[in-house]
Amino acid sequence: MERAIAGGIISSYYRKLQDCLEVDVAVVGAGPSGLLCAWDLARAGKKVAVFERALRPGGGIWGGAMLLNEVALQQEMRPVLDEAGVRCLPAGDGLLTADAVELAAALIYQAVHAGARLFNGVCVEDVIFKDDRVCGVVINWSTVLDANLPVDPLMIGARCVLDAGGHDAHLTERIARKAGVRLDTPTGSVMGERPMWAERGEQATLDNSGPVLPGLYVAGMAANGVRGSFRMGPIFGGMLRSGRKVARLILEELG
Repeated sequence: MERAIAGGIISSYYRKLQDCLEVDVAVVGAGPSGLLCAWDLARAGKKVAVFERALRPGGGIWGGAMLLNEVALQQEMRPVLDEAGVRCLPAGDGLLTADAVELAAALIYQAVHAGARLFNGVCVEDVIFKDDRVCGVVINWSTVLDANLPVDPLMIGARCVLDAGGHDAHLTERIARKAGVRLDTPTGSVMGERPMWAERGEQATLDNSGPVLPGLYVAGMAANGVRGSFRMGPIFGGMLRSGRKVARLILEELG
């Protein structure tokens, strides 16, 4: 019995990993924008791998605001919530609230059920960069990097890479610095996130989402971090709109 348990887990996992050595899109970060993007891409027939450094996917959804596990979204996001099977309540001023756990679980389920492969506990520490184009990611166990162990990584080829890794846009900053390239921003570099301004931050999240280098896209809070826009706080409509926008742009590029 014990051998069958261990053998089944090992063979299934490495079969999944082996199948993702070459993908259409590598999504870095399984927060709301990354998950919705992966869901849209996978159900459009693209081969998608999502890499999340934390043990639990979902990004900042789970804690809601200050551990009050409800999230706010704009009324116009109702169709997305309905599509995902997430219940919501009116909250006034054009807003809805939804249970954070239900939303996170629904996005994870929908992305994986559509065919995206999700690898949690795996960190993207670098990218593959050839002929001035991002064409894959460099991965390692998060625990290896946290322990600062001298363990070499593995590589995953990808036609496009999405940095949906959060506020500091660490991956995009690292690429620009190591490759010595200019990003598609006013300064040519990662500009850094500005303070809270909910209305401006919401629209900026959508506006800033898109390509910043050949083969590299940004979404969610990473997009605001790269292009120097305001954070929007505990509201998630812009994050979802961002993921959907980038999925559309990537599909246009890949054909």
